[in-house]
Amino acid sequence: MNNQESNKIIKAKRVFSRRDFLTYSGIVVIGVGVRGCVVYDGEIEDSQGYLIVDTKKCQGCLTCMLACSLVHEGYESLSLARIQVVQNPFENFPDDINIAQCRQCVDPVCIEACPTRALHADKENGYVRTVDKNKCIGWLGCRACVTACPYEPGRSIWNFQKGHAQKCDLCANAGFWDEQGGLEGKQACVELCPMKAIKFTTEVPEQLGDEGYNVNLRDEIWEALGYPTD
Repeated sequence: MNNQESNKIIKAKRVFSRRDFLTYSGIVVIGVGVRGCVVYDGEIEDSQGYLIVDTKKCQGCLTCMLACSLVHEGYESLSLARIQVVQNPFENFPDDINIAQCRQCVDPVCIEACPTRALHADKENGYVRTVDKNKCIGWLGCRACVTACPYEPGRSIWNFQKGHAQKCDLCANAGFWDEQGGLEGKQACVELCPMKAIKFTTEVPEQLGDEGYNVNLRDEIWEALGYPTD
């Protein structure tokens, strides 16, 4: 089945009244056509949880990506992972690997761009930036949050199978994991990374540049293995 046929099936599963159609069509026009004019006038609280990484420890095994998709989707899919490991064979260490995790930005342009507020700061989960898939109208062509993210690759991704945007929720809604996720629980990528190159923190990282999110996680165990810690 190609993507076009898949999109038709997704649309066919959604049944709306005439009023619903007009309402959502209007939102798409506002959200997609002139979304630069849409202003989010609500106060956005800082997230109470963040992921920080150490790319010098990362070995590019992609365990974090496989674990992320498995606990959220029920199967392994690099395309649907909410954390991305980007490898560049033409670069030298340490620039050959980059871990692209959601930064849970203090000033989240993805939330400001979303015309239906599907992407929001989830109060029930410590204001973690989360997508409500039931409000997402990406299947109508929106995908404003995906294109609004200023980082590459974008931290909001498009679920091409289910027809909605999605992003890291710190495993708060990981329905295929037998552990508690979210702020009070565990994160699959943190728990399963064999190099311990990913860490959860409640401290707000420095927002400018990457230094607040790409940190030194090399400890005495790393040193005992004979690896440099600087």
